[in-house]
Amino acid sequence: MVLQLGEIAAQIGAQLQGDPDVEVEDIAPLHRATAQQLSFLSSSKFADHLQSTAAIAVILHPDQQTHFSGNCLLMADPYLGYARAAALFHPFEQKQQGIHPSATVDPTATIAADAWIGPQSVVMANVEIEPSVYIGPGCVVASGSKVGRNSRLMGNVSLMEDTVVGESCIIHAGAVLGSDGFGFANDGGKWIKIPQLGRVVVGDRVEIGANTTIDRGALEDTLIGDGVKLDNLVHIAHNVQVGEDCAMAAMVGVAGSTKIAPNCTFGGQAGVVGHLEIVAGTHCTARTLVTHSIHKAGVYSSATTADENRKWRRNSVQFKKLNESVQRLRRVEQKIKQLDEREEDE
Repeated sequence: MVLQLGEIAAQIGAQLQGDPDVEVEDIAPLHRATAQQLSFLSSSKFADHLQSTAAIAVILHPDQQTHFSGNCLLMADPYLGYARAAALFHPFEQKQQGIHPSATVDPTATIAADAWIGPQSVVMANVEIEPSVYIGPGCVVASGSKVGRNSRLMGNVSLMEDTVVGESCIIHAGAVLGSDGFGFANDGGKWIKIPQLGRVVVGDRVEIGANTTIDRGALEDTLIGDGVKLDNLVHIAHNVQVGEDCAMAAMVGVAGSTKIAPNCTFGGQAGVVGHLEIVAGTHCTARTLVTHSIHKAGVYSSATTADENRKWRRNSVQFKKLNESVQRLRRVEQKIKQLDEREEDE
């Protein structure tokens, strides 16, 4: 695909400094870009590459403009510009329509004429597939489920009974939505299964990573809000509510019935225990363990960082003595306070 620089500037919301008629073939990093490619500078630590890049134009913050003499696309957030430009050069094109001969589709299912049902996929009773939906190979769309227009299910995605997927969603390979939540009652040491009667309801513009699992609710629905982004290997338990435009990196786990307000982020391997409430604008760094509700927006951390093993072992021993040390310190402070009071009395 070849686009003119002026067209790119208009599409990504950038201010053009240079020749609008320049033709651009693709986008690439500064150090690899050719004379036919657009590039970007999202971090000042890579500014040295501006002097050596062969890129025909660069997406820059206005503060960096003086460091580059070529064509510039100026934006307050160059990384956002890169994202928009990359989507221009690499749009998803659904060339296939219809039902592959090896797919199995129940006669009660409603399939839009321009949707695609890929090889070995199974679409069960009373399913609704809206226009421009792509169902990749080996997918299962169980009875009563609905997939909104322009959504894409990549290979081997499973939507269990009554799952709802909104419009313009992307669900990557191996994801499972709507499987039973982890619900059991203990009867004298034996576990009794609790039927999971809710659904999974996914909003619009949601992206769900490979092998991510979202469990159906026990009685109420598990809800994923509009614009949510889930990385690979994320687990969302039953009855969880994830607010609009939240993002979770790989291997995050959220236990049952937790409610997460909009615009929260969770770093890789963060964990949230069940029945909590997380306020909007909360950001948990990688491997943070959230054990209590968060009512004040901010950045939260709990994991220790890597250190030399000898130091880490020593600190680990001291950490176990932390409570004892605090108690000793309090006793010392109390004694000092008593001595000060005696001196004042004298």
